[in-house]
Amino acid sequence: QVQLVESGGGLVQAGDSLRLSCTASGRTFSNYAVGWFRQAPGKEREFVAVMDWSGSTTDYTDSVKGRFTISRDNAKNSVFLQMNNLKPEDTAIYICATRSRLFGAARVGASAYDYWGQGTQVTVSS
Repeated sequence: QVQLVESGGGLVQAGDSLRLSCTASGRTFSNYAVGWFRQAPGKEREFVAVMDWSGSTTDYTDSVKGRFTISRDNAKNSVFLQMNNLKPEDTAIYICATRSRLFGAARVGASAYDYWGQGTQVTVSS
């Protein structure tokens, strides 16, 4: 059984940085696409950043481009989201996900992802 566990969230001020981590058990992240999504209260889940199986292709939602960076460390079986210059509108639960398709592309639609973590809360105060 694949389990994803996020960590690194917290309460920060606008302009601060956070680094989220997601560690997998039951399966490796190697050769599988990964993504970070977020869900704010009363809003639908939205994609934040995705990376294809090789790590060579990434995509970001427009609002985080230039501020967030997705990365992976296959040796640690972990995926990261570096978030800089945080804004109050970044407040949400951040959830990592991975696809079950081997050598999958970096899809932005949540339906492409088969395994999800529980999420970690990020709150940015103004």
